[in-house]
Formats: sequence, C-alpha cells, structure tokens
Amino acid sequence: MTRKAVLLSLLTGLLLAAVSPAHAAGYRYWSFWDRTGTTWTYATQGPSTAVPSDGDVQGFRFAVSEDSADADKPRGTASFTAICGDTAARDGRKRVALVIDFGTASDAPSGAKPPASRTACPVVPRDATTAEALATAAKPLRYNANALLCAIAGYPETGCGEQVAGKKTGSEESGSDGSDSEPSVGLFAGLGAIAVLGAAAWRARARRRGNAA
Repeated sequence: MTRKAVLLSLLTGLLLAAVSPAHAAGYRYWSFWDRTGTTWTYATQGPSTAVPSDGDVQGFRFAVSEDSADADKPRGTASFTAICGDTAARDGRKRVALVIDFGTASDAPSGAKPPASRTACPVVPRDATTAEALATAAKPLRYNANALLCAIAGYPETGCGEQVAGKKTGSEESGSDGSDSEPSVGLFAGLGAIAVLGAAAWRARARRRGNAA
C-alpha cells in the first residue's frame, strides 16, 4: 500500500469517528425539577419528601442521563399562570403547577412509545408533598422498593432506573424536532482532507502515466 493510500485510509477512519454520534453510559429514569423564574433546577430532594408551596412550579422528565448534571430538563409550558391561571385559590389548600415530560422515542424502553407531554394543576392540602400532588393528577404512579419513582401515568410499564448502553449526547435537545441541523466541523475537515489527498493521488497517477508514455 502506498503512503498516500495509508494516509487516505487513516483520514477515512477519522472522518467516520467525527460523524458518528458520541455515546455515554447512562440510566433511564424520571428526574425531578424545581422551577424558579425561567430556570429549571434539579431538585435536591425526592418528590416524596418535597413540600411545595402554593404557586410553585415543578417538573418531571423521563430520559436517559448519566447524572444530575447531564439530565434533560422538562420541555414545554412552565408558567404557573399558564398552567394554574384558571384554577382558583382555596383556603387551606394549595395549587401546584406540574410539568410532566414523558421524553423522546430515543429515551423510551424498547417497544414503548412516550405519551405526549402534559401539565396539571392539582389542588392539594397545604402540607401535601409533591408525590401526593402528582398522584392526584397523573395516576397510576409506580415506585420501587427504595422509593424511587419508576412510572408516571403508568409510563413506562416496566423498568426502573436501569442502566442502558448509552445515549446520543445532545441529540434530543439541539432543535425543535430533536435533530441537529448543523454538520460538525470534523465532517468538513475530514471531507476536505480526503478531497486534497484524492486530488494529489490523481496528479501522481497522471504524472506516472505521462512518464511511461
């Protein structure tokens, strides 16, 4: 194999690596979020111990995540006014705005189809936990022996925080349809390098033919 052929082979391998999606180990589970202003923050306690106040916005997102820093945030409407604006306040009760994002097809267990995301405004006693508010709005809930929330509104039917082979990093949050519309820099660089080497190889062959003639 010639030197140029070797270089071309190596660059082709680099190109394939550049355009292949990056994967990382993760877990498939429901994450729990608090909303402050326009920002989602990963909750510091579970829904079974969190006690929201009237006017709070909380969210749940089903996805494959490595950890809390990698977790995908709930999508869609997240305004208390938009979710609970038509629900009147009541003495001794509180309104909690809930955003329930069932995630994407790529995060779903094999053969499962995620339901459409929804919002709810349960009115519950002042001392109710988030789990109790969620139970009034999105039954059935499913927990495991360690009190980990496994399913909301029956989704998913099986599994609970299981480890999965990996996830496409950034693949679901890059655009409105979950796709990345911009080719990577590595793709252009790899194609350019292969084109240059291809042109050089063609010129070398042409010179050899000319010398042979």
